[in-house]
Amino acid sequence: MRILVVEDEKSLNRVITKRLENEGYSVDSCFDGEEALHFASVGEFDAVVMDIMMPKINGIEVVRRLRDRNDKTPVIFLTAKDSVSDRVTGLDAGAEDYLVKPFAFEELLARIRVMTRKAAGSATNVFIIADLTLDTVSKTVVRGDKNINLSAKEYEILEYMILNQGIVLSREKIENHVWNFDYSGGTNVVDVYIRYLRKKVDDEYEVKLIHTVRGMGYVLRIE
Repeated sequence: MRILVVEDEKSLNRVITKRLENEGYSVDSCFDGEEALHFASVGEFDAVVMDIMMPKINGIEVVRRLRDRNDKTPVIFLTAKDSVSDRVTGLDAGAEDYLVKPFAFEELLARIRVMTRKAAGSATNVFIIADLTLDTVSKTVVRGDKNINLSAKEYEILEYMILNQGIVLSREKIENHVWNFDYSGGTNVVDVYIRYLRKKVDDEYEVKLIHTVRGMGYVLRIE
């Protein structure tokens, strides 16, 4: 899962980015509203963590512009402004949530999970397809009665696929949601990781869940 962090206080930006990366997220970060709009126009994100009081363009205006161009990426505002009117303004602009500084990082993680599961149309952090279960809190994967050990990138791809189960995902789309702009690997990286996943998730089981759609990409579904 890929997150954009927009915070002009560079030390806080670095802390949030590092903590999210340690939790297994792919993260891009920037420091003002203009950069945020540029990042959002050239990348695909599953969530945005955004300060309100920023240089050039404030967070409220950034979200309004994103919504005006039909960008529905979930946004959570981080801000020191804690009045009811400030919160109402932020939510009315199109943000999904609002967290007042200082905040506990565990609460930020929980709110990100809530936003992303709502975007996936789920009321729980546990996603199931056939006998495969993925828990986005504990980052665990179980098939049948067997725990499946995945690398960080294998988990990210499987999580993205199960959040979009039944939807054919192109290689480019998977790459855009799992790797950040710093990535400079090979063009077949998605194919390589799909092979790793199939070996761990599908090879021992009669019912296959990861399918190739020729010329289009991959899909997680029961056939």
